Amino acid sequence: MDQLFEIDLELPSAGGHSLSESLCRQLRRAIIAGRIPAGARLPATRRAARFFGVSRNTAAAVYEQLLSEGYVVTRQGSGTYVAEVPGLRSQAAARYRRPTQTYPLNEFWLRPEIVRDIGFWREPPEAHRAAARSPGTPAVELRPGLVDSRLFPFEIFRQVCARRLRGLERNPASYKSPQGHQGNFHLRAAITRYIALTRAVACGTAEVLVTSGAQQAFDLLARVLVTPGKTTVAVEDPGYPPMRVPMAAAGARIVPVGVDAEGLSVEQLPSDVQVICVSPSHQFPLGVMLSPRRRKALIAFARRHNAVVIEDDYDGEFRFSGSPVEALRTADSADVVFYVGTFSKCMLPTLRLGFVVAPPWALPALVAAKNSLDWHCAVPMQLAVASFIADGHLARHVRKMREIYRARRECVLSLLNEHLHEWLEPLPSFCGMHVAAIARVPRDLDAVARALLSRQVKLHALSRYYLGPAARSGFIIGYGAAEPGEISRGLAALRAVLADADPVREPTGNGPRSPRTLSGPIPFGRSGTSIPASAE
Repeated sequence: MDQLFEIDLELPSAGGHSLSESLCRQLRRAIIAGRIPAGARLPATRRAARFFGVSRNTAAAVYEQLLSEGYVVTRQGSGTYVAEVPGLRSQAAARYRRPTQTYPLNEFWLRPEIVRDIGFWREPPEAHRAAARSPGTPAVELRPGLVDSRLFPFEIFRQVCARRLRGLERNPASYKSPQGHQGNFHLRAAITRYIALTRAVACGTAEVLVTSGAQQAFDLLARVLVTPGKTTVAVEDPGYPPMRVPMAAAGARIVPVGVDAEGLSVEQLPSDVQVICVSPSHQFPLGVMLSPRRRKALIAFARRHNAVVIEDDYDGEFRFSGSPVEALRTADSADVVFYVGTFSKCMLPTLRLGFVVAPPWALPALVAAKNSLDWHCAVPMQLAVASFIADGHLARHVRKMREIYRARRECVLSLLNEHLHEWLEPLPSFCGMHVAAIARVPRDLDAVARALLSRQVKLHALSRYYLGPAARSGFIIGYGAAEPGEISRGLAALRAVLADADPVREPTGNGPRSPRTLSGPIPFGRSGTSIPASAE
């Protein structure tokens, strides 16, 4: 198949040797400059007049010259392709690294703690080096928040997508201004039915805004709820680092608030807080549930202080025992709670679809912010997910995954109790896709996590989730993407590394060793201490 090939050539009017030399020189320069990238297919010589304005014989002679110089390669029956020339890519990159005039950038996005938090899921260099040393050994993936995409019913979803695309082909959507568009109606209707049955969230389609995943939902909420330099936002500590970044980017003052066995410590909330971010059904990462007492206290606090609550319900569908846990957002709290859901855990993260159930008073601002960002999410994918839910496929998939995750969770707990009891104590939890295990004796578990990378085991230490000083040490053991055999191999490696590691006693004097902040090296205390969004 012919590719688009548009290179501006300046060839001499005279024919002969000078014409071929000029074409060869210009193609060579284009390859070196990267304008014709490695792997690109050059036009067939029989179409040389169309692309280059030269005869087929002239084009063939030019290609032969480039082939002899190593700039192109030929593939039998396929054509002529630009070769991967050693050094050309590094030469091109070097040109962009040369010192030039400094242009202004928003320094917020260059700060190390912001790069760290928004790149929370990025693998460290040690992981890539470990993979290079053991190319045939698959890594054991024990990081939380990951799903086993191998178990997704792709064939069914392909059929659903194809049916929806055929429908669009027969009846194309009429072009309308996307202004005011808050998501496809069919998807919003499917969402309202689904969260009503699974999470006891009663709402209408007009209260739902479809987003490109939960992260965009957090960004939109930050845009409409935060007034730069004035708004105080409380976040769980430990908590989900990427959630607090858009709040800080919008100019909020970030306040870390501690978490105990009952969830967020509502009594530690400062009186001037205006936005409270919480994961009440399955606190991330500790896994505890916000107690009924704290739920009532949180809603009462929000109303008393004219604050709002952002509820992150990222994996509430996966409950393994006990009574169903309702969302914080109920009919009685709908005026102050923004409910954020996602299809990343119950379906696939690559779909990039999530949603916000918002109080009616906030919808116009949220829709305007969404329109400013990207108008709306891809309509064909929204339609496909709507059908996937409405036809019952999502419910069947969730039921299947509950049983699979239940077995994996029991495997993790069994191995922790049998082989790692000396070092780790699992925290009680009844749902989700990970288990938090707290160290019985303080240790440098970040060093243990780095050592595990050399054994092709990816595991998060609890310290990376803290914004303030780490109050506890431990591990967050995810089982969403690991089968029981992989879990056994990973935890066996953890036991071996822990057995070789020396315990590190609790520091004295000035508290924990390395506080994590959103404002650079500014000292602060524990829960309730404010952290400015911009450096002093």
